Amino acid sequence: WSSHTIDCTVIAETSKGMQRDGWYSKARNKDNLQSIQEIGKEAAKRTTQRLDAKKLSTRQCPVIFEAPIASGLFSAFITAISGGSIYRKASFLLDKIDEQVFSDHIHIHEQPHLKGALGSAPFDNEGMATRNRDLIVDGILQGYVLSSYSARKLGLQPTANAGGVHNLTIDTSEHDLDELIKQMGTGLFITDMIGFGVNQITGDYSRGASGFWVENGELQYPVEEFTVAGNLTEMYKQIVHIGNDVDPRGNFLTGSVLIENMTVAGE
Repeated sequence: WSSHTIDCTVIAETSKGMQRDGWYSKARNKDNLQSIQEIGKEAAKRTTQRLDAKKLSTRQCPVIFEAPIASGLFSAFITAISGGSIYRKASFLLDKIDEQVFSDHIHIHEQPHLKGALGSAPFDNEGMATRNRDLIVDGILQGYVLSSYSARKLGLQPTANAGGVHNLTIDTSEHDLDELIKQMGTGLFITDMIGFGVNQITGDYSRGASGFWVENGELQYPVEEFTVAGNLTEMYKQIVHIGNDVDPRGNFLTGSVLIENMTVAGE
């Protein structure tokens, strides 16, 4: 396999302080990388937009996770349905096969043979042939992700997932990011997260974040130094839309995610 990356990080400063952000491009084929000029402009834009950020008071509101960080929501889902978590009984999705775990419009599936995609693979780490496979249909959990070892422990068949999933695809709505922000109206648009705050046994979710406060469907000002919290069992069921702004730079192919309500812990 091959992988090529161009990465740019920028530091910006005003009299009120400094901010850092960046952008990168990643692809199997170097010819599919964004240009250095495009990456530099996006890195500069994202950094300067964060300058003079404000703090928020504690509240509950709708939240949009930008596509590049929304993948973390689905990474936690895959960990929860992985064989190791299931046979150890260390998962908030234990014994949830054929049950509703996402909003009823959510479809999540593997597409291991997408040409040029970063998660594509003809076989898993044990040499088992990969195949297209549904994991969530109409919000309902269809099965686990299993290596041969975890499958034997559970008395099930392996699913060609030794080493993980391959191009986990979350089907999108017709809405782009701007439309998601307009539909949210008033709430929080998260563009960066800090730390790892997921309890895989209970599903409790709490992470430091930064982003933008939204009113009347438009970005108002940058915000920082707050925590977003909830429980993944509820958050998954409160997904209103998946934007069509899919981030292709990884193994989890999702657009931005609009969640109906979360707790924001600020000042």
